Amino acid sequence: MNLINIGILGAGTWGTAIACMLAQSDCTVTVWSALPQEIVTLSQTHKHPNLPDLTIPDSVLFTNDLSSACAKKDLLVFAVPSVFVRKTAEKAAPFIPDGQIIADLAKGIEPDTLFTLTEVIRDELQAKGKRVGIRLVALSGPTHAEEVAQQLPTTIVSASEDREAAEFVQRVFTSAYMRVYTSADIKGVEVSGAMKNILALAAGISAGLGYGANLKAAIITRGLAEITRLGLAMGCAEQTFYGLAGIGDMIVTATSEHSRNNRAGMLIGQGYSAKEASERVGMVVEGIHALPAAMRLAEKYKVDLPITFAVNDVVTGVKSPEQAVRELMARTQGQEFPLAKTYE
Repeated sequence: MNLINIGILGAGTWGTAIACMLAQSDCTVTVWSALPQEIVTLSQTHKHPNLPDLTIPDSVLFTNDLSSACAKKDLLVFAVPSVFVRKTAEKAAPFIPDGQIIADLAKGIEPDTLFTLTEVIRDELQAKGKRVGIRLVALSGPTHAEEVAQQLPTTIVSASEDREAAEFVQRVFTSAYMRVYTSADIKGVEVSGAMKNILALAAGISAGLGYGANLKAAIITRGLAEITRLGLAMGCAEQTFYGLAGIGDMIVTATSEHSRNNRAGMLIGQGYSAKEASERVGMVVEGIHALPAAMRLAEKYKVDLPITFAVNDVVTGVKSPEQAVRELMARTQGQEFPLAKTYE
């Protein structure tokens, strides 16, 4: 592969870990942050405060100049938290050319529009006819930045309706420790990525309450059923939810020590408010931000999401964690797979 020129918008743990991986694959990498002091620190120390064992290669360039981060790039990567995706796209729009391939690493759904994040990027870039032919890819899967930074084996899905774009991103991101699959079901991949964070909160809450592996396994399994029901109602492919971006990402986010959603949930289960838990985690807890959109999607598509509803009640202070669990356990009994084989 010829030398690839890449711009990464976002210098958090994920953006930084990916920047290092791509630089080691002989790509030219420029990383942008909206925070000037962050750029100074990363440039001078070659260390990220939340990735202490990672030494950033000298070849990775850091900048707070959006023009230099976006102009003349073979690939542009959005690695900002979901709540900043639209604003970042708005700021970057003047410097992004027509036909640009963009890969989004963030996971979420915009609560007002109910757009997935690649839809948010497209909407913002093409507003008032500013940009045409933007080629969007969602990158999602069981991929904690901490493990990528340690060069531990990782898998991810490059999803796009544009096959050539998906395969280009697949080639760029493939490395000795990153295996990349493609998918045409970009909406299913993005819905999975947003919703699994809510279920990871639920798993953390159960652990914070002192419950064991039995309940955590139930949350993962029944949570997958919820996400699949919603995804099917939205026109997504069922197989997506049984793949890396679905159950794969759900497992790692609900069980890993690196999961900020899991950690926040544990704190909530121990009695902290959602705001206090987020502050103690010290980074964006995407599951909390995903709840308003999840509630609206459930209403729009008339889909029952009992675990998601319970997490929303706990996060908004309507119910205590203990009450939410009691009510989930007392729900009307039923068949596990009502549309599968039934009793005579």
